Parts: sequence; C-alpha cells; structure tokens
Amino acid sequence: MERCHIAIVGDVMLDRYYRGTASRLSPEAPVPVVEIVEESEHLGGGANVAYNLSSLGVQASIFGVVGDDRSGEHLRLLLEGLGIESSGLIVQRGRTTTVKTRVIADGQHIVRADQETKERIGSQVQKNLLASLNEKIEQLDGLILQDYNKGVFSPEVIEQILSLALAHNIPTFVDPKFENFFAFKASTLFKPNRKETEDALQCRLTTLDDKLKAAHELKSRLRSRYVVLTLGSDGMILVGSDDDPVLVPTRSIQVADISGAGDTVIAILAAASSVGATMREAVELANHAAGIVCEQVGTVPVTRQMLVTMGSNVHA
Repeated sequence: MERCHIAIVGDVMLDRYYRGTASRLSPEAPVPVVEIVEESEHLGGGANVAYNLSSLGVQASIFGVVGDDRSGEHLRLLLEGLGIESSGLIVQRGRTTTVKTRVIADGQHIVRADQETKERIGSQVQKNLLASLNEKIEQLDGLILQDYNKGVFSPEVIEQILSLALAHNIPTFVDPKFENFFAFKASTLFKPNRKETEDALQCRLTTLDDKLKAAHELKSRLRSRYVVLTLGSDGMILVGSDDDPVLVPTRSIQVADISGAGDTVIAILAAASSVGATMREAVELANHAAGIVCEQVGTVPVTRQMLVTMGSNVHA
C-alpha cells in the first residue's frame, strides 16, 4: 500500500482524553470525582481517517479547516509527527478548532465535552481549500469525503469536489452526516450508518428486507456505484452495480468504545479497493477491523499487520 496515495477532505478534530480513577462522589453534586492520572490528545474525525490510512502504510494527505488556536496547532503537529501531509489544512481566523474532550474513569466513559464552531467556512477559506485540493488531485489514487456537519461541506463544495475527482478519474468514498446527506451524488462508494439512513429516509431499519430496500433506494437516489450500509452489531450490507446484495455479519465482540469505528471502516474500504481488492473483500476487512476498534477504549487505528492477519482470517 506504500505506493497508494489517498486524500481526505472534510471535518477534522482533536480528541482529548483525561483518564483516571473514581472512588467517591463530589460533596457539591451527585457526580463522581475523577482523579486524573493521564492526559492525551489524538487525531479525530477526518484526521483520524488519515491516521488509519497512514497506519496501513498508505500515503495520506488531509484537507480541512482549523481555527487559529492552540488546538488547531496541536492537531497539525500530530499530523506532521505521523508523516501525514497537512499543507491542505487551512486556518480560518476566529474559528474554534473542534475538540472533543472525554473523561474516562476506571475504563468507563464518564462525560464528553465539545468545543467547536459549526458555521460554514468562509468563502475565501473555501476557495483556498478547493485550490489546495486541485493542486494535488492528479497525484491521488482515491479521495475520501468525511462529513461531520462541522461546516466544511456545503452542497456547492461537495459538487465541486466530486466533479473534480470525476474529471480526473479518482474514486470517491463518502462518509456522510444528515445535513448534506443527499448532496453526495455520483460517488464511487457511499457509506452511511443505520441512524443516518433512518433519519435521511425517515424509516426504521428493523428487518433484513428494510435494510436491503434502504440500501437500494440510496443507491438509486444518489447514483453511487456502491452503497455500504453499516449496521453495528448486525454487520454491513453491500449493494453494488451488478452482483446481488452482500450481507457481511459481524463477529461476536465485547464493545468498549465505538468512537472512531466509522473512520476505520471508510479508511479500509478506500485503501483496500484502491490496491485491487474487490469491494466485497474490502467490506469484509472493514467489518472485521471495526470490531477490533470497538473492543478498545479511544480512537485506535488498525495497522497493516493487523490487516494482513484479518485478510488471512477472512479467507480461511
């Protein structure tokens, strides 16, 4: 995968963790007192997708927007420390870099506090972002669009990015959120989860028939080549251009933390298919990897060696 170059464009964020122990309640309110023993910062959102790609041996480039604040600088330094190309990270003055702060006590998630700006990025920042992507587009083997509804994407930006990729024959992989859900038209692969799909289609995905109908409807309405519907403990459904739908069941796991699982899935789908795997093989690998990530607390990437082992297990 070393020769593979994949870019991520979208919302980036910083994941901050405070870990400690809790053995008593506060006298001020009925809440636990957590004695912090460890603080750490990690890449989140689109930046975590880049981290996953880098861990797989893929050359990763990130395109997004941060604020002119300390958290934005920390995020850039983390990217550079991992060898992830970050010249496409645009600074917007006055904007708050998205930070999700989690407090973990004795392995249990106690609370999450978010700092962020959700307003759309400014017009000049938008132009700078698109210009930066345009400079790199011919070098890419794949492009991931990672939407967290934090302001980078608008229907106009989405259309320009997908048109640019199409003009250069670059496969596009979309991880959507509700606000721009139906703006991502004619992508190579569209990967919503259960809740996003239920919200967008205003339905409940209870039976297998419900899920298959939803996946086919999304494929038809969005004109995507593939739709991969992720269903948590129910696995994934792949709907493609020619073959029958594929249901990939999940393995039995002990879920510790689901954060970052979707980032891992889209990274592996893009990386595996970009180096010649069939989409079914890519989905099977991504499904297995998501289970491994969910068994660990915090955002944890899947490494290339783990992927090789998973590939052996998938085809055993």
